[in-house]
Amino acid sequence: MDLKDYLNQFDRFAAATGVVLTEVGEGFAKAVMTVEERHLNGANVCQGGAIYTLADLAFAATVNSHGLMTVGTNNGITYLRSALKGDTLTAEAREENHHKLPFCEVRVTNQRGELVCIMTGTAYRRNQPLIP
Repeated sequence: MDLKDYLNQFDRFAAATGVVLTEVGEGFAKAVMTVEERHLNGANVCQGGAIYTLADLAFAATVNSHGLMTVGTNNGITYLRSALKGDTLTAEAREENHHKLPFCEVRVTNQRGELVCIMTGTAYRRNQPLIP
C-alpha cells in the first residue's frame, strides 16, 4: 500500500469530511475537496476548519512522503477569500526543508485558480517507518 492509499484509508477524519489525496510524491502532495452543504458555517461560506483539514492532509502526506513517521508540531493558516458551496478546492503542499524538522507550505486554490488560503507548517521526523 502506498502513502496516498494509506492516508486516504486511515486518516478517517479527513475522509469523513470529503477530503481526498490525489497525488503524492517526494516532498509534494495534492488533495481536493468539493464544498458541500455540510461544510458551510453560519455565514453560508465554507467553515475554516474544513479548509484547514484539506490543507492539513496535504501537509501530512508531504512531510511523510520520505517513508518516516513525521508529525506536525506547528501550523499557521491565513484565509484570503471565502469558498462557497459547489467550489472545488485543491491543496498543493511542498516541502521547503526536508530534514529532521521539515517545513512545508500549502496553497489552497479554488476551481478558478484563485488563492483561498496559505498554510505553513513545521513537523518532527521520527526515525521509524510510517507504514507498518
